[in-house]
Amino acid sequence: MRIASLCPSNTELLEYLGLSDSVVGVDNYSDWPENTKRLPRLGPDLDIDMDALEALRPDLVVASLSVPGMEKNIAGLKERGLSHIVLNPNSLGDIGQTMLQIGEATDTLVRAKTAYHKYKESLDFYAELSSTIADRPTLYWEWWPKPVFTPGGANWLTEISELAGARNVYEDHTAASVQTDWDDVLTRNPDYILLAWVGIQPHLVKPDTVRQRPGSSKLQAVQQNQIHVMEEPLYCRPSPRLFLGLQKLASILHPEVFPAYDSAKWENRYAD
Repeated sequence: MRIASLCPSNTELLEYLGLSDSVVGVDNYSDWPENTKRLPRLGPDLDIDMDALEALRPDLVVASLSVPGMEKNIAGLKERGLSHIVLNPNSLGDIGQTMLQIGEATDTLVRAKTAYHKYKESLDFYAELSSTIADRPTLYWEWWPKPVFTPGGANWLTEISELAGARNVYEDHTAASVQTDWDDVLTRNPDYILLAWVGIQPHLVKPDTVRQRPGSSKLQAVQQNQIHVMEEPLYCRPSPRLFLGLQKLASILHPEVFPAYDSAKWENRYAD
């Protein structure tokens, strides 16, 4: 089967399901697994080159609505009659269901169910450990600095915060993504500030930009030097790889409760 993936999270899902060898083309931003970098590029995930995609003769295109603006790609697939499925997960549970959706579309449902159960077991393990934690620090996640965007209650990062024994200060907003401002962040006074700027490499994200904002010196997180740059691929893409982000966050917040961060150990669980 010839499969094309139109965004990084879909490419990662295909890897976890053991389907990477069937992938014949990806969007410009897909960067994991390593062999993905050798595949034909189809343009930015918001503006896929439909001519290049059609030239690959895919049997299935795995599209997405995880970012506003991707609707354009879906319209193009329909116009050309290309066989496709559309994924749009917002929660950790949704991500598990997308595994099964891909399994059905590729006739690999048995394998997909195995990967799904491993994924769920990993989350359940963290849920059990998290339930023992009474003192839960508050977290402010920053997806973008100006204007300020942060995940709300419907987003997977609120769930990841809970599983890591903490609380997202914007969990009271029902939306998956919240546009707010720095003054509002100041009123919430988080214990930790976590910078995961979408599409920006971690080395380009500077914690000093937070310290220089008006009123930041009053924040608990700034006073305690708890500003952390978190890798965008581990927190901003709706794929099972979010578990690595959970593992890293939990080991930072409660090292006495959670296992040490070990990316290779968990990713190798999906190699069979």
